This record gives sequence, structure tokens and C-alpha cells, in this order.
Amino acid sequence: MTQERAATHLRSVAIAVTDYEKQVDFYENLWGLKKTESETGISYFAAEGSPEQYIIRVRKSDVNRIDLLSFGIRDPESVDSLANSLAEDGVRFASEPGSLKTPGGGYGFRFFDPDGRVVELSADVAERGFRVLEPREDIPQKLSHVVIYSEDPRSVMDFYQDKLGFKLSGWLGDFFGFLRCTPDFHSVAIVKGEPRLHHISFETRGYDEYLRAVGRVLQEGLPMAYGIGKHTPADSTFAYFIDPNGNTQEYVAPQEMIIDDAEYSPPVWGPGTPNDIWGTARSQNMPEDPTIARHTERDQGLWVAPPV
Repeated sequence: MTQERAATHLRSVAIAVTDYEKQVDFYENLWGLKKTESETGISYFAAEGSPEQYIIRVRKSDVNRIDLLSFGIRDPESVDSLANSLAEDGVRFASEPGSLKTPGGGYGFRFFDPDGRVVELSADVAERGFRVLEPREDIPQKLSHVVIYSEDPRSVMDFYQDKLGFKLSGWLGDFFGFLRCTPDFHSVAIVKGEPRLHHISFETRGYDEYLRAVGRVLQEGLPMAYGIGKHTPADSTFAYFIDPNGNTQEYVAPQEMIIDDAEYSPPVWGPGTPNDIWGTARSQNMPEDPTIARHTERDQGLWVAPPV
């Protein structure tokens, strides 16, 4: 995998939900995102501190599902090169390379990963005007990462590394792998389980802003599902909340960064690794894995391209 053909960053996550109005209200009026565009049954949300046109897309649907994961790539030539490579390897496409009709335009295509999730790769998407968040602003500055379940995490991890140029950041046992396409410790993580969404994570400006964001949501009456704590992988803070459609959403402070790939050796953490190294986290009526989403069934969108 050449660097030119590798994914450069996580752009956005698109989800479909059955209670569309409540999800839109959640992101816009509680979670701290900005609704930038909307049409019948679909809304786009940006983070004030991010140049991405949107980081979350919400679509009204009869089922809750992941519509797609979207990643940037260097330029249109790299889009075509990677599309040709995937086609030669027999990867199934959801759309051929071409002009995108979503906010910011650009050039890209969609395909299915080994579990049947739709992945979009795009270049030349216009950047959105953004600003550096002020100290104490308790809203997300960017999309941090997304975690998904897979029945075969290792093969899916291999696909994202071999085909899309992601780098391995580490493993928790043999069931939880972490991948990066920027210096951040992870943009995607994959955990063993029925294929579906695990959680979506949003980064705040810093630790103070992270705590203020958690406090603001708590004061608005939404209980914290699990937190406040700090994971060993990524040296990452966590605070998990359940949205109106049963998905897990997370606030985090900036995570560990891996600057020198040549000097980095991905660790493997053993079964005794504490889930919370601070020892401060508490859960609210959650199952054994306190970060799990309330949805435990297989994602109904697998191998089905979203209509938009």
C-alpha cells in the first residue's frame, strides 16, 4: 500500500435511526454539534473546531443501522488508483468513483468492507469554515474515532491495513484492535462481537473542556452510562452516554498521538489490563461490557447500500 493510496483521516460517520427527530435534537441541542444542512429525513452535523463539512449524518429509517464510514484520501488520482486495486481484489462496490452529491462535493466511491459495512473514500471535498475553540468551551472540536463490532476482528483489521493503508496501534488481547490513519492513536477500533456499532467518539479541546461537556450533559438530565475514567489503550479518557436511539456516544479529551511510526511498536495488552486506570468510572445499569450499545442485534444495514 503506497502512501498516496492510503486513507488520510476519518471524515464522518453516517447513521440511520428510527426516531429521527429525537436524534436530531440530541446532536443539535444537547451534544454540542451544529446542524449545517438538512432535507426531508436527513441532517448533517458539523463540529465547530473541524474543517470537515460534517462529521455526523443522520437519516430517518425503519431500522437503526450504520449507513457508512467516510475517510479522506489524498487526491482524485489516488481515489481512482485505490478503486482499481480494490476491484482487482474482488471487493464489492456500493458506488463507482464519481462526483459526490453530499455537502462539500468532492470525488469518491463507496464499497463494502468484509463485514458488509459501507465505506466511502473521497478527495477534493471543500473544507468548511471553522474556528479554534476557546478555553472552557464544552463542545466537540472534532470526530475522534468510531468503534465497530466484528465476528472476525483480525481479518477486518487486516483488510483496513492491507487495502486502505491504516496502521496498527495495538491489540487488547486478541479481541479488540486499534487502527490509525492520522497520528491519533486510533481512528477506528474493532472488537469481537455481532457486527454492529459499538460507539462514536467526539473529542473536546482538552481535559477541562471534556469535564465541562460531561457536566453539562449530566445537568441536562441524561445519565452517564459509564465514566468518568481513562483507558489504557490510547491513554484515552472516556464518558459514555446512550442517545435516544440506543447508540453509545462518547466524549473524550485528546488521545495519545503516535508521531514516529518507525520507532513505534504496537503493544498487546493482556487480560489483566484495567478498563479504567483511574479507578473512577461507574456504570448505570449496563451489561458486563459497560461500553456496549443497547443494540445487541446484528446491524440490519450490512451488505445493503444506503439510499443516500
